[in-house]
Amino acid sequence: QVQLVESGGGSVQAGGSLRLSCAASGYTYSGYCMAWFRQAPGKEREGVAATARDGGTKYADSVQGRFTISQDNAKNTLYLQMNSLQSEDTAVYSCAARPCWMLPAASLEKSHFTYWGQGTQVTVSS
Repeated sequence: QVQLVESGGGSVQAGGSLRLSCAASGYTYSGYCMAWFRQAPGKEREGVAATARDGGTKYADSVQGRFTISQDNAKNTLYLQMNSLQSEDTAVYSCAARPCWMLPAASLEKSHFTYWGQGTQVTVSS
């Protein structure tokens, strides 16, 4: 059974940093492409950062240069380092996974993903 469990969310002031973690289990982690999504109240879920089969990454324009996605295959864990946080970053952040073989490139399209975590709240106060 595939499970994705996020942690690391919380409240922070604008300009601060947080690191989110997503622990994966139930599948061969290295064969999956991963991503972080977020959903703010009243808004659509949007892709934030994603990984490709070859280790490449892709970021939404709104977080480029401030967020970094990384993964530790030995620990089956995905990370999202978030720096210079802004109030607009306030949202529930979820990690997602999909088999890479169908689409080896990084994707921020939510319809491409099969498995989802429950999400963790990030609140940025100005």
